[in-house]
Amino acid sequence: MKARRLPSLTALRMFEAAARFMSFSRAAEELNVTHSAISRQIRELELFIGRPLFHRSTRRVELTAAGARYAKVLHKAFDDIATATHDAQERDNAAPLVISTMDSFAIKWLIPRLSRFQEEHPDIGVKIHTSDELVDFWRGEVDLAIRYGEGNYPRCTSTLLMEEEVIAICSPRLLEGKHPLRTPDDLMHHKLLHNERHDWLRWLQRAKAKSFTVTNGVTMAHSLLVIEAAIRGDGVALTRRALVEDDLRAGRLINPFGMGVRVKASYHIVTPKEAAKDTRIKAFTAWAKREAKASLSLSDTITLPA
Repeated sequence: MKARRLPSLTALRMFEAAARFMSFSRAAEELNVTHSAISRQIRELELFIGRPLFHRSTRRVELTAAGARYAKVLHKAFDDIATATHDAQERDNAAPLVISTMDSFAIKWLIPRLSRFQEEHPDIGVKIHTSDELVDFWRGEVDLAIRYGEGNYPRCTSTLLMEEEVIAICSPRLLEGKHPLRTPDDLMHHKLLHNERHDWLRWLQRAKAKSFTVTNGVTMAHSLLVIEAAIRGDGVALTRRALVEDDLRAGRLINPFGMGVRVKASYHIVTPKEAAKDTRIKAFTAWAKREAKASLSLSDTITLPA
């Protein structure tokens, strides 16, 4: 298909404004440019078209017959564009907010709190997509992502949601028996549940444990599997605190040593820079940050440096 041969949009905007006001000066004021910029762009438009669009005199300008016909079409075209733009904005704001995040974070942190967001904003629908992959916002399938990392995402705005720490977790039953858990050194008598994301040896070193036996136990690829095994009493696991806050409060799990190791990665809300004015994203971000602050205020962890 042959490409359309169109003049500069800037020139068209300036001509339309000058024709509407019948004044280069008033058009310049509306568009926040100089009088000479208006005159230059209209002259270039006339050269493109091949005929004059204005009759110019010392004190006033008047449209030529061709200019009047052209201005009439452009007035309608710009009105249609403005209406279509407003309609697109309204449709976007009425559409569900599509959120992408990791399935572990969605299941263990976001979904248990999401009803509170919907109570505050009943007019904003929400769709949750779960994936560990980075989001391509420019495909138009996702509005907002919650990611765990250092917050460096090209062409995006990254807002810190909450910092994170890795804690040991287990069933309350492991505080009893022949070898109750009281200090990290007691772990040598218990099975360790390994998550590929977290390093027991590094954690024990930070916790200043004297025994570094970390070869026993089971390795699981997914945080949810490790958490479930810990709830069942199958051993002691490492996990991110945000994923088990509800389990800790409900007593299904405990942090036996009352401490955690702060890590460099944090949870961030990530959006394309072009979405800065999206009222749905603003509302969700403000709500999520309040929820994160409330979560942190309930923490009883003694944090060790990473």
